[in-house]
Amino acid sequence: MNKMDTRFTLRFIAEKEGQILREALQEWRISKRALTAIKFDGGLITVNKVECNVRHILHIGDQIEVKFPPEEKSEGLAVEYGNLSIIYEDDVILVLNKPAYQSTIPSREHPSNSIANLVCGHFQQQGLASTAHIVTRLDRDTSGLLCIAKHAHIHHLTGLAQRSGEISRQYEAIVHGHVGQDIQSIIMPIGRKDTSIIEREVREDGQFAHTDLTVLQRFNFNNRPMTHIRLKLHTGRTHQIRVHMAYLGHPLIGDELYGGSREQLNRQALHCVSLAMFHPLTGESLHFTSALNEDMQRLIRDTLA
Repeated sequence: MNKMDTRFTLRFIAEKEGQILREALQEWRISKRALTAIKFDGGLITVNKVECNVRHILHIGDQIEVKFPPEEKSEGLAVEYGNLSIIYEDDVILVLNKPAYQSTIPSREHPSNSIANLVCGHFQQQGLASTAHIVTRLDRDTSGLLCIAKHAHIHHLTGLAQRSGEISRQYEAIVHGHVGQDIQSIIMPIGRKDTSIIEREVREDGQFAHTDLTVLQRFNFNNRPMTHIRLKLHTGRTHQIRVHMAYLGHPLIGDELYGGSREQLNRQALHCVSLAMFHPLTGESLHFTSALNEDMQRLIRDTLA
């Protein structure tokens, strides 16, 4: 009996007479790296159910099937099983609500129980030959929405979407002090600090970074001024929001690395509340939201009481 073929498969119909298959595959945004993997690692391309190479000449109406090779899990990424808070899932993407104090990927300090470890376990239970492809990553202490691609090709498509600004993420944060301007754009380059492996800073030779800020509410908690803000990321630099807010003189509550205090909260007060994107295959508009974690809500709520 034939073992079921679990390879990720996409189907297309040729729309141009006489087009070379390679050009059509390029238009369908299949990367050169993917084509190499298909050729050498157990993938398959067929036209009207017959195996073909990329020099094949297409006719209108030809049915092309692209089978991507099974993916190997990254070396050193242990498969683990545990709870994932799934907001949305289909054959190609997974959107999760990440709790605070959980790493997105394993690190030396936290080698297990990361989102990536648990996603590998989740995929294994589904019989999916894939590894965890993180599309939108969150720091360990940041909570909220996180997107994962189920296949390398989908990761490639979401990467293209991110670079062209088609994936929109909004965050809410609580920062020290009363932010003066209600609405502002912070466009300041960010680079690694010379004295640290982890820390980043605003510096002239850094990478372009753009964050939009909107004040939601200014308040005092235990006589300490704080501001509840909403932030929109236009770029995805490491620690971008944390660095930009510290640069403005309003570090995040709980963010000791960038000058915040942990007196009220034992982590940086940052939550990804909104994720909007187009589905990488269907083009359908997707929008997900996530309510603030209880610890951040408490700070705001206790003020209003």
